[in-house]
Amino acid sequence: MLEVKGLRKSFGKNEVLKGVDLQVEKGDVIVIIGPSGSGKTTLLRCVNFLERADAGILTLGNEPPLDLTRAGKKQILAVRRRTAFVFQNFNLFNNMTAKRNVMEGLVTARGVPVKEAEEAAVAALNKVGLSDKMDAYPSRLSGGQQQRVGIARAIALKPMVILFDEPTSALDPELVGETLAVIKRIAREGVTMVVVTHEMRFAQDVANKVIFMDKGVVVEEGTPDAIFARAKEERTRQFLSRIIPAGDYTI
Repeated sequence: MLEVKGLRKSFGKNEVLKGVDLQVEKGDVIVIIGPSGSGKTTLLRCVNFLERADAGILTLGNEPPLDLTRAGKKQILAVRRRTAFVFQNFNLFNNMTAKRNVMEGLVTARGVPVKEAEEAAVAALNKVGLSDKMDAYPSRLSGGQQQRVGIARAIALKPMVILFDEPTSALDPELVGETLAVIKRIAREGVTMVVVTHEMRFAQDVANKVIFMDKGVVVEEGTPDAIFARAKEERTRQFLSRIIPAGDYTI
């Protein structure tokens, strides 16, 4: 469904991604974990062309393989029309209501008629529990509610895959749970997603594959049980031992 091979990205002399491969099948919920600076966010941003990779090949659906370094505007637009990105810091338009924020990508980027876009926005906002906030502006929404608008915006696009970049990192601790609950519910409906997160319990509970990255490479990948309870690599075990209490590997 989505495959990336040999992805490389440097910022100056700092090589952030060192030949990363990623394979996503339909219905996958892949969670990428690892320390800060390991390249997790850069990986997602390169897939969606928010950063231009220095090397790498992307295959999406039945389309021919695409050289990430040479893709033109039409090719980039085609990828973005089949993917959706949920940002850390919401990225909502402050002068638009929740409903209009969800509609905007459909109307502007995809040319969906306004009435149809409005129906899709209402359905998506209902799905994330914001039926009573359709006409609210971002300034009147909590951080968790703003992030749910961002998730609704992604859902409304009906993409092949949703890319989540640390969707709870900008939230107050008491708001994290409501956002994760929404993502879990969407995942269990069969939506394909790749999630960068520091929420280990979420990864254990929802993912069918966990990828551990460090220093720009994939160190280890496998099922949640294989990674959290039976990791093969010492670096993986070391990382997990620092953030999960001993023996606490199940929900």
